[in-house]
Amino acid sequence: MLRTLSHTLLAGIFIAGGFDAFAKPGGRVNKVAASGIPEADQAVKLNGAAMVIAGAALALNIAPKAAATVLIGCLIPTTVVGHAFWQEPEVTGRKNQQVQFLKNLGLIGGLLLVLTEKSK
Repeated sequence: MLRTLSHTLLAGIFIAGGFDAFAKPGGRVNKVAASGIPEADQAVKLNGAAMVIAGAALALNIAPKAAATVLIGCLIPTTVVGHAFWQEPEVTGRKNQQVQFLKNLGLIGGLLLVLTEKSK
């Protein structure tokens, strides 16, 4: 029961954030394009869709290790490109991006724990 609850809680941010990125890519596209990733709008939408699907799979305990692997794969570029605090010129922006960067590292840690769980 605790595993199911933890997977569901961990998945929530990916489902919500992924849906937002897919439905309203907005300013994310500019950051992705500036990083040199081609087809930035499509990349943002694909990343968002992958987060929704893998997040839902994790929440429903459908292939949780595969879902965690996909989410880590989505989260690494999101963290590096989207929360590059070291590139922020303003102190406030730098602090905000640093918090988001560290939050994502924490999420990666949670997903790594999913990968270490023993199967039932």
